[in-house]
Amino acid sequence: MIRGTQPRGGLAEARGVCALLLAGLCLFSAAPGRAADSHPCAEGIELRFSALEPTQGSLLLLEVHAAQPLADLKAAWGNQTLYFWSDKTAENVHRALVGVDLGKPLGLAALTVAAQLDNGERLACSALLTVQDGKFIVERLRVPRRFVELSAKNRARARREGRLLREVWAAVTPERLWEGKFHLPVKAVEASGNFGRRRFLNGQARSPHSGEDFPAPAGTPVRAAQRGRVALARNFFFSGNTVVLDHGLGLYTFYGHLKSIVAKEGEMVEAGALVGRVGATGRVTGAHLHWAVRLNNTRVNPLDLLALFSQ
Repeated sequence: MIRGTQPRGGLAEARGVCALLLAGLCLFSAAPGRAADSHPCAEGIELRFSALEPTQGSLLLLEVHAAQPLADLKAAWGNQTLYFWSDKTAENVHRALVGVDLGKPLGLAALTVAAQLDNGERLACSALLTVQDGKFIVERLRVPRRFVELSAKNRARARREGRLLREVWAAVTPERLWEGKFHLPVKAVEASGNFGRRRFLNGQARSPHSGEDFPAPAGTPVRAAQRGRVALARNFFFSGNTVVLDHGLGLYTFYGHLKSIVAKEGEMVEAGALVGRVGATGRVTGAHLHWAVRLNNTRVNPLDLLALFSQ
């Protein structure tokens, strides 16, 4: 068995164990809230992870650093396939985003990595990530009765729209469409901090809040957080006027409750492009933007995009 260097901080041995499937690659855990140290695990290859004790609803960055080109690279976490891209400014560095769904069970979950060198040599390993409690609070709201006790017509509509969204989340554009850091979609407006809240509407339990809300006056411009293709631009029963941008590699941003839509389905928009204006359409209690992110069909905090891509 090949071992990497010992992580700093005196972590328990179980957190540093790499289950070696064939040979070579190793991942180690880091203390909560810190980026993992760099660990050479095979000659010319090392992995870096932004965190290995993530909380529910968080977004992580995995990096594979190689001394020579890799012929193939794959990784998965549970049923989530990871999609890598290469940075032109860093030779033989491959990056992938990892989404920790806000409802992912707590505890250990194995992440597997497999690589092939140009000479045909294959390397693989698995590592355990420890999912921590997101500690989401409970939110109780009063909304119009028709949004909780749906008519047969509205129930059928909501189901159709739900299927459409699931089809969009499941589609993966194979190339990265974004470039550079992500931006807030509205300026000078603070997030409500309600991502992940367990919601009760008119006393009835509903799905947790899967995005961040930005209270703003109706008509406030809403701009694309980054470059992407407009996957959807239409009215939905629950989210009202909605725009969904596909940024490639399984990453999507969602803009809901818009007063009006400017973006058109199928077009490419650049970072900062106007996609709509803040409104109060759909199931709302007041004017605001609902901004959400889906990565590989996992529900993650959109503010993590800003933190990971701050440069």
